[in-house]
Amino acid sequence: MLPQRVARLRRFALIGLVGALAVAMSACASERGSGGGGANDTFVFGAAGAPKNFDPIFNDDGESFRPARQMFDTLVTYKPGTTELVGDLATAWTPSADAKTWTFTLRQGVKFHDGTPFNAAAVCFNFDRWYNMKGAAAQSQMIYYGDVFEGFAHNEGDATGDPVYKSCEAKDDHTAVLNLNKAKGAFPDAFGLTSLSISSPDALKKYDADNVTQSGESFTYPSYAEEHPTGTGPYKFESYDKTNKTITLVRNDDYWGEKAKTSKLIFKIIEDENARKQELAAGTIDGYDFPSPADYKSLQDAGNQVLIRPAFNILYLGINQKNNPKLGDVRVRQALEYAINKDQLAKNKLPSGAYAQTQFLPNNVPGYTDAVEKHSYDPNKAKDLLAQAGATGLTLNFYVPTEVTRPYMPNPVEIGAAIADDLKAVGINVNIVQEPWNGGYKDDVQKAGKQDIHLLGWTGDYADAGNFVGTFFGRQKAEFGFNNPQIFNALGNADSQTTPEAKKTAYEQASVLISQYVPAVPLTSSPPAIVVKGNVHNLVPTPLTDERFYTVTKG
Repeated sequence: MLPQRVARLRRFALIGLVGALAVAMSACASERGSGGGGANDTFVFGAAGAPKNFDPIFNDDGESFRPARQMFDTLVTYKPGTTELVGDLATAWTPSADAKTWTFTLRQGVKFHDGTPFNAAAVCFNFDRWYNMKGAAAQSQMIYYGDVFEGFAHNEGDATGDPVYKSCEAKDDHTAVLNLNKAKGAFPDAFGLTSLSISSPDALKKYDADNVTQSGESFTYPSYAEEHPTGTGPYKFESYDKTNKTITLVRNDDYWGEKAKTSKLIFKIIEDENARKQELAAGTIDGYDFPSPADYKSLQDAGNQVLIRPAFNILYLGINQKNNPKLGDVRVRQALEYAINKDQLAKNKLPSGAYAQTQFLPNNVPGYTDAVEKHSYDPNKAKDLLAQAGATGLTLNFYVPTEVTRPYMPNPVEIGAAIADDLKAVGINVNIVQEPWNGGYKDDVQKAGKQDIHLLGWTGDYADAGNFVGTFFGRQKAEFGFNNPQIFNALGNADSQTTPEAKKTAYEQASVLISQYVPAVPLTSSPPAIVVKGNVHNLVPTPLTDERFYTVTKG
């Protein structure tokens, strides 16, 4: 069994501070609510954006994952407040000597929300479903699956990789054996990805879960994803009122673990950060994520709790080499990085504790290295490189998201404007294109590749370098529009390492290659906050921003 060894390798002292904070909060609570009714029996959280849908496999953003995490469980998960691996639907997991076979001992007595039993056959049904997914539209929306498992039984559309997954065998009701075509250093941590949540096989079949269609640039999802998500988690889906922008979940009284302390959990979608602050003051919501750093003091002065997470994210300026030939010249890409004053960006636009980045890893993840090639702020150097490349007067379409707040970018429009000013100062003409986050931005940037440069970022799902640099640059992607086998192979080699030291060294080498090639510009890492009212207790903030609300009490 692997849990203790993996946990030991994954602990970070910095992240442990969050757990201490959570304990202190819990100790201050004078009473633990038991869901007895009234206002204290409903927790209302202000969501920063609308979910794409509720089927975890077809999602890759935090606002879609937030409600999913309350309804679904994964085989393994992370101890609240840390990146330490612990059991969830599996109580034990054991790899073979070559790490190509994983045996899971499953939790007994668990039922899906539809009353059907959770067992090894259900686990295998889910893994087989993902592997055998048909249709370019459906495969294109399985971002996390594509990054981790690399390919499908039959690749369609943009999917081209050789599949890591081979088969799944239900040895008995409580033993599932997963067979892989090759070892992956991402496991077992990656088994805790929200995308790999386990759904009810009966519900998947009943509600036609795989029927994803595409019309132009728009995707349509089946009723399972829109109205009938069915997991094993502490809350069950009740409704999504798109008109009033509210998602309502209710307590799962048959939950296998600690029952939710509130009988109802409501996500109220409020895209504007200032509007979220006003609703908190009015008492119409009990908390919200990613408050503006400028509001921390006023929120605390009003009696609210501002809980700071450790920095475990990356904000970057993406570069798409496909559309503008000048961006294929490394000197131009270097010039973009030299042009941006990252220190000022971190100081003026991001929370206290944010820092300028030289690479695509937070500094508390193994693989981070001072050996990367640095392109520190130097406008004159940027101008010289542009001139050498014949790119003086370069014009770039800069895509910036709206109607969203992310852990790595509290206000994308303001951040985008600051970056545009820096680029203009070295003679680059910038055409800012603003699009709503869930209104076409991510598909235009990550699927269609319409942009020249763009603003995006990432919060780590687990403490492994591959979850960052491997996700970004491990294979060809429309977002970046480049093909560099040396980088792809270096990241593939790092991901195949199964010992911590070998993996650390391999990712350090890959990070150096990436810094020399400049496929994008790493900007900052920052510690995002979550705010709740003074009468909210037992919320455990986590560096992974994957808070579970079943522990929350009010009063």
